[in-house]
Amino acid sequence: MSAQPHGTTGDPYLTPHASSSALVLIDVQRDFYDDDAPARIEGTAAALPAMTELVNLFRRRGRPIVHVVRLYRRDGSNVDVVRRHAVESGAEIAAPGSEGSQIAPELLPGPVELDPERLLAGQFQAVGPGEHVMYKSRWGAFYDTGLEEHLRAGGIDTVVFAGCNFPNCPRTSIYEASERDFRIVLVSDAISGLYPRGADECRAIGVRLRTVAETAAWIEAGDLGSIDHDPAVSSLFRA
Repeated sequence: MSAQPHGTTGDPYLTPHASSSALVLIDVQRDFYDDDAPARIEGTAAALPAMTELVNLFRRRGRPIVHVVRLYRRDGSNVDVVRRHAVESGAEIAAPGSEGSQIAPELLPGPVELDPERLLAGQFQAVGPGEHVMYKSRWGAFYDTGLEEHLRAGGIDTVVFAGCNFPNCPRTSIYEASERDFRIVLVSDAISGLYPRGADECRAIGVRLRTVAETAAWIEAGDLGSIDHDPAVSSLFRA
């Protein structure tokens, strides 16, 4: 059965708006998906083609895109506690300026080198028209960052999430977005680590789970199209 709460289909507070949407891609960096990466997340490399299709769709439609990244200083001073000891002991994960910290090149509009000084200072790095990179220091993309201000300034009320490792950073960011009253879409085949219970729990807080193909149909149709139909269960998770 679907965990979509009763009465949320067609809900005027939850229905996503294509014309005021932005794509947020989380932590798709080489140290998290390369075969020999020090913190490789299973399934991320396999989801890259779907992520690429999604980001190209948003770029083609002129919709804003935000790439969210981790950058761990080599002295561990900005590292979350679960990895701080490892980094202090010499582990290099998404170190500023390293090859491993770079975003998957197929997700970018052209050759891009991250500017760690700008990013670590809390600034957004422009990489294309309406397309930026930002740094987060913890699981959530809204925690101690300018993401909400950036989205509000662009008239965004709908956030479309994709990226790396659903149980950690994407899931936290989804809950943070919900707390800020954004309408939310999670693209189920453009994210690694998604599992049935997590998907149902997202539906239960009003998140719309859609595939890349469903998202493309919605974006291409604009607000004349609907992403708010409510299939009993996502095609990825059938009881």
